[in-house]
Amino acid sequence: MKVVKYSDYASEPIRPSQVPKEIADYVSAIIARVRDLGDSAVLEYTEKFDKVRIEPDRIRIEWGEMRRAYNAIPESLRAALRNSAERIRAFQELQKPLEFSATIVPGVSAGIKFDPIQSVGLYVPGGSAAYPSTVLMTAIPAKVAGVDRCAVFTPPGKGGDVPEAILAAAYIAEVDEVYRVGGAQAIAAMAYGTERIRKVEKIFGPGNIYVTVAKMLVSWDVAVDMPAGPSELLIYTEGFDKPEWLAYDILAQCEHDPRAKAALVTTDAALAEEVARMVENLVKESPRREILEKSTAQAVALVVGSREEGADAINEMAPEHLELVGEGAEEIFKLVRNAGAVFIGEYTPVPLGDYTAGTNHVLPTMGWAKRASPLSVRDFLRSREYLRCTRDGVMRIGGDAVMVATAEGLLNHARAVSSRMGTNCKGEK
Repeated sequence: MKVVKYSDYASEPIRPSQVPKEIADYVSAIIARVRDLGDSAVLEYTEKFDKVRIEPDRIRIEWGEMRRAYNAIPESLRAALRNSAERIRAFQELQKPLEFSATIVPGVSAGIKFDPIQSVGLYVPGGSAAYPSTVLMTAIPAKVAGVDRCAVFTPPGKGGDVPEAILAAAYIAEVDEVYRVGGAQAIAAMAYGTERIRKVEKIFGPGNIYVTVAKMLVSWDVAVDMPAGPSELLIYTEGFDKPEWLAYDILAQCEHDPRAKAALVTTDAALAEEVARMVENLVKESPRREILEKSTAQAVALVVGSREEGADAINEMAPEHLELVGEGAEEIFKLVRNAGAVFIGEYTPVPLGDYTAGTNHVLPTMGWAKRASPLSVRDFLRSREYLRCTRDGVMRIGGDAVMVATAEGLLNHARAVSSRMGTNCKGEK
């Protein structure tokens, strides 16, 4: 983890501006093969990447296996997952948009109705760690929205099994289908369908660079939520005397993925140096040392000259997670515009939002916090506008419509309105 002045670093991107071409090409080839060959390609890539052979009839996990997994995990974990699910559900219920109908002018009313997307694919990462929390974070907003079919896709572990905690979370969230398929091949199967997997209308969930690239590549043919991975963290701090806490926060994000990004922004150069030293030392004793050595090598501590410069750094980087710690946390929060989720105060570490607070951990990465939002119930809904006009309403607003249509050279648009007004398109009776 290097320490530099932000003024010297500002011209360097915190993340690559483009996905490496070799990764995009590699993922594109996987997608094409799954689209053309279906289940056989899915199983081929599962064996290649996950080192396990899955029989075709075991791609889908039955509901009974989810129930057995729920009963098999420790009661303490069941309770923690249930409690987390309740908080997530409560927060999502609060975010449901309101339908309305309003009179625009006498005789003209308009409104909005919301309908759930009918089928969604939910990607849950696996491999080096299991993420039951991601099942809850994606499936519960979908169920609150009223989605008919929620299909979870997650990589198989040794022997082809999916971790019991993931299946238990799927049971709690009332997921409809679970498939032991991960990686770019899972995204392709969701987008195009196979013999045993029905395609979905929209794909959600975080993943590594290959999963994220796959989502963006299939977005011509299926809706996707956002780039959500690899993980990112930016911590802003001033006047804070617990560097070890900050070091643990950095490691908590960096242990997800070798490509995870972390940055510390502070007005205190001595604190920056101390945190960097602690990160280096803590990596050596971590059970995920191999991942951390790669991800923390890309981490950076940026020293700024003022709180305002710190806010500029935050808004330019647009991090997935933003922690505001120490003096001025509330003040700088008012200056922040671009961040996926903000964690305010020294007792609000990111893992609380990752797991149990109720906020969502599927967040925009790669700078998309400048133009995208955290996953919520709204992402699983489609809005429909509707309009009702009486004859009086047409007479009130029709003349303007005829005028604009005529200016655009669309004569039949004008006639469609003027005929209802009892006039020609010039407004003559």
